[in-house]
Amino acid sequence: MKKRFLYTSVVLTALALFSQNASAQKKSKKVIKRNPIEQRVDSILKLMTLEEKVGQMNQYNGFWEVTGPAPKDGQAAKKYDHLKKGLVGSMLNVVGVKDVKALQKIAVEETRLGIPLIFGYDVIHGYQTISPVPLAEAASWDLEAIKKSAALAAEEAAAVGLNWTFAPMVDISRDARWGRVMEGAGEDTYLGSKIGVARVQGFQGENFSSYKNILACAKHFAGYGFAESGRDYNSADVNHSTLHNIILPPFKAVKDAGVRTFMNSFNELDGIPATGNKYLQRDLLKGEWNFTGFMVSDWGSMGEMIAHGYAKDNKHAAELAANAGSDMDMESNVYVEYLVELVKEGKVKQEVIDDAARRILRVKFELGLFDDPYKYCDEKREKATLGNAVMHEGVLDMAKKSIVLLKNQNNLLPLKKSGQKIAVIGALANDKSSPLGGWRGVSKDGSAVSVIEGLQKYKGNEIVYEKGADVYLGTPVFGLETKINTTDKSGFDKAVATAKNADVVIMVLGEVGFQTGEGRSRTNLDLPGVQQELLEAVFNANPNIVLVLNNGRPLTITWADENIPAIVEAWQLGTQSGNAIAQVLYGDYNPSGKLPMTFPRSVGQVPIYYNQKTTGRPGPGGESVFWSHFIDEKNTPLYPFGYGLSYSKFEYSDLKVSNTSFTADGKITVSVNVKNNSNVEGKEVVQMYLKDLFGSVTRPVRELKGFELVSLKANETKTVTFTIDSKLIEFYTANNKWEAEPGDFKVFIGGSSDATLEGSFEYKG
Repeated sequence: MKKRFLYTSVVLTALALFSQNASAQKKSKKVIKRNPIEQRVDSILKLMTLEEKVGQMNQYNGFWEVTGPAPKDGQAAKKYDHLKKGLVGSMLNVVGVKDVKALQKIAVEETRLGIPLIFGYDVIHGYQTISPVPLAEAASWDLEAIKKSAALAAEEAAAVGLNWTFAPMVDISRDARWGRVMEGAGEDTYLGSKIGVARVQGFQGENFSSYKNILACAKHFAGYGFAESGRDYNSADVNHSTLHNIILPPFKAVKDAGVRTFMNSFNELDGIPATGNKYLQRDLLKGEWNFTGFMVSDWGSMGEMIAHGYAKDNKHAAELAANAGSDMDMESNVYVEYLVELVKEGKVKQEVIDDAARRILRVKFELGLFDDPYKYCDEKREKATLGNAVMHEGVLDMAKKSIVLLKNQNNLLPLKKSGQKIAVIGALANDKSSPLGGWRGVSKDGSAVSVIEGLQKYKGNEIVYEKGADVYLGTPVFGLETKINTTDKSGFDKAVATAKNADVVIMVLGEVGFQTGEGRSRTNLDLPGVQQELLEAVFNANPNIVLVLNNGRPLTITWADENIPAIVEAWQLGTQSGNAIAQVLYGDYNPSGKLPMTFPRSVGQVPIYYNQKTTGRPGPGGESVFWSHFIDEKNTPLYPFGYGLSYSKFEYSDLKVSNTSFTADGKITVSVNVKNNSNVEGKEVVQMYLKDLFGSVTRPVRELKGFELVSLKANETKTVTFTIDSKLIEFYTANNKWEAEPGDFKVFIGGSSDATLEGSFEYKG
């Protein structure tokens, strides 16, 4: 390969990095180890043209069949030419070692400087072996399990050549109508922050020395989860306090945990699209927070600023995005087309380009791609890793931990293991695709274990299945709309007849996998189609029903709560869904999940969340109607945040606060006794909530500030202790900064956000 470098001390380092001569690479290793990453980045930047720096800011979707002939005309040919000239910094949606290696070879061996590519993909809750949707995982409240789940997903993705996932989504959302609630951790800032950190740690590991770890990406920065009316891509209108106290903390938490990339959001904030929002990206993230990784746009979001009415054309969009701090353009193609021209016109400073290119190169060095561009390209590892037993064991464990028991009247569950006739009803009971949920990687349709298959592994009972009714007419497909079945009830009679002759009826109802996720907003949160009618028809024939919900968001199931004796929130649990559900139903696994989002009684209550404000009229005065309430529905949720039952029975007592007050340099502890008052070993998520009685800005009725997953043997009691210091009670005050204000507090501990066991203390500052 032709050598292109001047032999200065700086260029010698670059020569060692890029030369394809094996002996030169070998000799360079000692030099490389003595040079910190920043010096190595400097050496490359000095060699790069303006066009090549802009090229690092350009990300393309896979645009041609890599194993086929090179494209000769059209847009694909243009992109191929850019790739050969080193004008592409990253590719997405290219998977498989063979294709990844072929593209990396072009970047490393055929371009002028040989800078390697980063390969990204939406590895949201698994690559081929699928874990529960993220909202379901959040219901486990098990940070180690969530971390392991992300690590397994990373390992499988890395085995096929990928080194970047567009996850975790750390958007807080209080509106179940928004389809993307399935992709996050729910409504709470504290829980969302902890889970976001766990996922980042799982994806990225301790460092990137292992071939099993990949880049994580915190998204969507910021406010996407507050889309008005829950309609995807809609505007978000939030106040300054909500932005800083509710929306931003999970992003700050994952930044502090070392996440190396951020993705901006589709929505506008304060009238400015996030992609062009200088305050969010350059002032806050890169300035105040000192984030040293890079920011990638969401798909096409730079060009979408035209539709927002913020940019007049693509060139203007490129100018706005670059100056605001968006470092990499995902598929708008505006940077590669216009940034060089904008720099020459003085509309974008050279320093902006240098900063973005530096950030991207820095992350590539951290990944180890300059030392070994083919680090993630091992076909033997790919074959050995995909879908192996370790992956399946891991997602099964995560699935069981994600299940939430909502109701269990008269201890209908767990089921007896023999001597019963069980009717299983509902199209979702025999569905092997919907459990995979949305954003299901490259998993194959029909690859999940169905509920029927899981139940049939228990041989002691007679299992009889009837579909009853389809949820959808046709097969749901990602990216395409399909029609909900609102008319076909032809299977009702068979389902009812089967239920009449059964000891127990298991009804599996809910949403198909592609009814939640991006672009899947709903105005209703009921059971889609004719499922509610099917449930009521079967109930009239046999009320001994276990309702198993498959869904990616909270649903309004008020009728079911009033009438059905047992309800299991089983979400969309991934590849091992049916096995996990069967093990919980039969009692081989004792459910311990807790809701990460509030379940409303009616969609009219939405957005609904536990950490609301009191308002000036929180309760009724006499018989007056002039207080904050509905005239046709209760204010309270159907199931509150943090709620979940178990086959064990847990009792809380003897809450103790170690001191009545503490100061800025002190702390107090709060303890409680938790007893498993049953003969069944189980786990309980012990939750601590604080209420700040007054502040410089109004404060929520209570906030989650600690939790611990405790395992208790039959009739065992444990003391659980939480520590409270000034850091824990900080919030974004009227002074526009994070600080702890002196004042009075209440503390609540229990098994949900409705905890009533309380104590009090004073913070003196």
